[in-house]
Amino acid sequence: MKKVIFIIISFWLFSIYGQKTNLAPTLSVTDVYHGIKIIDPYRNLENLKDETTMAWMKSQTDYTNSILNQLPKRAYYLKKRLEFDKRQGYSISDLKITGNDKYFYLKKNATEKIAKLYFRDGFQGKEQLLYSPSSFISTYSTSNNHEFVINYISPSKDGSRIAIAMSENGKEMSEMVILNVNDKTTLPEIITNIQPSNVGGVQWLDDNNAFLYVYYPEMDTKSKIYNKNTETILYKIGTDPKNRKDIFSTKNNPELHISDSKYPIILDYNDQYYIGMILDYDEYRKTYIIPKEDLLAGKKNWKQFYGKDDKVRSLQLLDQSALFLSKYDSPNYKLCKTDVKKPNFKTPEILIPERKDEVIKSFKVTTDGIYYTTTKNGVESKLYFYKDGKDQQILLPYSSGDIEMQVKDEKSSDIWITCSGWANDKQRFKYNIKNNTFKTENLVPSIDYPEFKDIVVEEQVVKSRDGEEIPISLIYNKNLKKDGKAPLLIDAYGAYGISRSPFFARIYLLWAGEGGIFAVAHVRGGGEKGEKWRLGGHKNTKPNSWKDLIDCTEYLIKEKYSSKEKIAIWGASAGGITVGRAMTERPDLFKAVILEVGMVNAVRDEIAPNSNIEEFGSVKDPAEFKDLLEMDAYLHIKKGIKYPSTLITGGINDERVAVWEPAKFAAKLIKDDESKNPILLQVDFEGGHGNNTAIIHAHSNLSDIFAFAAWQLGIPGYQPK
Repeated sequence: MKKVIFIIISFWLFSIYGQKTNLAPTLSVTDVYHGIKIIDPYRNLENLKDETTMAWMKSQTDYTNSILNQLPKRAYYLKKRLEFDKRQGYSISDLKITGNDKYFYLKKNATEKIAKLYFRDGFQGKEQLLYSPSSFISTYSTSNNHEFVINYISPSKDGSRIAIAMSENGKEMSEMVILNVNDKTTLPEIITNIQPSNVGGVQWLDDNNAFLYVYYPEMDTKSKIYNKNTETILYKIGTDPKNRKDIFSTKNNPELHISDSKYPIILDYNDQYYIGMILDYDEYRKTYIIPKEDLLAGKKNWKQFYGKDDKVRSLQLLDQSALFLSKYDSPNYKLCKTDVKKPNFKTPEILIPERKDEVIKSFKVTTDGIYYTTTKNGVESKLYFYKDGKDQQILLPYSSGDIEMQVKDEKSSDIWITCSGWANDKQRFKYNIKNNTFKTENLVPSIDYPEFKDIVVEEQVVKSRDGEEIPISLIYNKNLKKDGKAPLLIDAYGAYGISRSPFFARIYLLWAGEGGIFAVAHVRGGGEKGEKWRLGGHKNTKPNSWKDLIDCTEYLIKEKYSSKEKIAIWGASAGGITVGRAMTERPDLFKAVILEVGMVNAVRDEIAPNSNIEEFGSVKDPAEFKDLLEMDAYLHIKKGIKYPSTLITGGINDERVAVWEPAKFAAKLIKDDESKNPILLQVDFEGGHGNNTAIIHAHSNLSDIFAFAAWQLGIPGYQPK
């Protein structure tokens, strides 16, 4: 028996530590930026056409899966999520309601892999199946090996037709069909080279026979001209999509001097005007205005409406007035109004002034007045109503961490409010302003989760090293003892001014149910506390993002929520900067690190098709290069340092963070790490950035992340036998 145990232990140790013998192929390149030499030892891994690169990534993924397979509860989170799906019966997403009360939405039954398109004529109408992705495969695809998901829907204004976009295996490039709703038939034409879920969407014309969309000339994500020279196309139903009518682009509008890297899109705002927006990754955009009849007649008499320095967001046109949120001299936003023909965006009429401790998040217009929401620290939301110079708070059915509003249009009184929180499932209500009541109008059944009855949510602020108060959300069992022994998993992002708003994350609650603490550190770079928060983690201030995470971690250790040997940090996408640099700056502070499709090679990210110079900077600028170098976790890995256990994931079809970024990071970490901790690379060869895949695929990927954290933090049931 002792011999058998010895053999098993020896195999386990070989599996963990034998990885050092499978080092990545290397071809070092030295670059000089503004007099600074940068050595990149794994530049060769950027070539995804190289067979040795692909073979190494596959071998590492196989190795990672062989390790995770030895965790007894590797599939626990996957099984529980599928169990919850079955308990609920089905899920609903992407609900669209037309002005004549037609409901369109995606629905996935618990036993199905992907969602299908459904329709109701009114909320009480009979549900009808309209379209399944399998219909697209059988009609248009030459192979049965393809797996498509619907990632965008747009009904015409009268609901007689609907545009349906689909993508394959995690890709964001889509193909689109048009469905006649009455007889459920699709038109023979298929529109390609689009990303409506990301850029521009589909804007139907008033006659319901034509629409606007954004066309991408280049489909190859590895091409240098991918994401460039996009065109806004006017498409008429029944015509050949190859005969494109370009009405707004760099090529069509040379007089506007639009950069080839921007996205010229057209927004349909009211009966009289179109707004043209030059879309990029900046928070504020340059826009133009044109009468509808002029644009449709082929005229090009665009006039600039507002510029980036006006700091305008969420514009809505109402006859000859424009409503908008303004950050001009108002970091927390103010709700404003100006005249369309004689706009003044810097000194407009102020309807709702800026609030000191609440950020105005969104507004919706109905025939009754203006509804708007605010958020405090990104986790406490309120609803207000404004009319005739007065506003008042509307008390919600229950306290909500996040609020979503939906209306038909400004001519209707209908408004729906969806409330959610870390421990509260999403609930949708229709609000009646006449008697100030909320009526439940969920499209999915409300179910109980008795396993979560003892879970509590605690919202705190942590004093940072420079005096800022960092909000942090803590989710744990109410019977937890604060003795420094609890497994703690901290999620952090901090980019693009995006707030990590509360939502009913069953997987977070499952972690708490197993005795752990789940935390969300609302670090600078996000939008939780307005513009100052975004700019506090932007370009040269980006170090605040990972230093805030370090401060939050040290606070939780000091307050005995956990200890160094019990803490894992998790960052996805741009959160890879935050978490990757926290790891490389303080490798002693964490037991484990998860980098999910993370941006970890900031200096090289600019060469990727979807780089974001506005948010992070350009190596062409001397000052911004230094900012990027400071953000680059890959280049901060040092030989001879003991790093935490690390799980690094990437998607082969990722169009946002190229898979070579996590691959290079893993290769360098495996080579330079002095510890005996596992360094695991897992590449998803059937996915991309984590979206546009079957639900079970997404559940499985998350299950591995939580299983890895549970294993490393010592949760019983996850330790290899």
